[in-house]
Amino acid sequence: MHTALFTHPDCLGHVTPPGHPERVDRLHAILRALDDPAFATLNRRDAPLATDSDLTLCHPQAYIDRVRAAIPDQGWVSLDADTHVMPASLTAALRAAGGAVAAVDAVLSGQVVNAFVAVRPPGHHAERETAMGFCLFGSVAIAAIHALERRGLARVAIVDFDVHHGNGTQDLVWNEPRVLFASSHQVPLYPGTGDVHETGAHGNVLNVPLAPATGGAEMRAVYDTMILPAIADFEPDLILVSAGFDAHAADPLANLRWTEDDYRWLTQRLCDLAQDCCAGRLVSCLEGGYDLDALAASVAAHVAVLMERGP
Repeated sequence: MHTALFTHPDCLGHVTPPGHPERVDRLHAILRALDDPAFATLNRRDAPLATDSDLTLCHPQAYIDRVRAAIPDQGWVSLDADTHVMPASLTAALRAAGGAVAAVDAVLSGQVVNAFVAVRPPGHHAERETAMGFCLFGSVAIAAIHALERRGLARVAIVDFDVHHGNGTQDLVWNEPRVLFASSHQVPLYPGTGDVHETGAHGNVLNVPLAPATGGAEMRAVYDTMILPAIADFEPDLILVSAGFDAHAADPLANLRWTEDDYRWLTQRLCDLAQDCCAGRLVSCLEGGYDLDALAASVAAHVAVLMERGP
């Protein structure tokens, strides 16, 4: 079995206003890196469009209809100060959510051991009825509920190592005891959530704030002593990853000090845990990362480890 890569050209069609950090070039940089011969054996697949029945696993139909109605025939419409949509944005967002769901299906059916979903826009800031932080739909949360409701899993763990707290994912799984949401993130930083006292309705949320300038050594200690043991105790049937690469030292939107080697280490530890808990079953979905060189190098390190674990 192999590692699957889910992506789609439609995700390049979501063009943000000039100067916006969540830009088309992010995905171009990733895809160029993964075109290297070292990644030739990736099982490359098109991310399908999510259906409304997929989206309503986490979002009410009225919200979906509101987003759809906001899509303009030309130009941009701003859903908040940071979140802008243009004619191709809805299709891209549907590919992002659909890719996450399809990756879960590929892993759970045994077609592949693990998968990386290289799509945009990201999703982990989208709350139940609110688009924000560049995000329209909570792709990873949708994939988690899909695994539970449609694929019959008992427990799913979500690990979010984006530098920004995944307030949307937290909102979408807050009342779901079958999902453990574990996040490391810089504080203070947008969106201002992710305090240690935010623990979910069933103790199913673990937030680990990191101070500005936190480096790889401190991150590794946090994961080894707090986050990874909590996931192991939860005994998930599947691990989902919100893979943001904006904790990198070069990233312009935050102040942590991680490197490609830290992402490699963290991916190895997550794969070790997946092997112990759930036969290696892991799906990773792109979130943030805004320095193009750092993003490309970090994703390459991340995917290389997934491929080592899914030959």
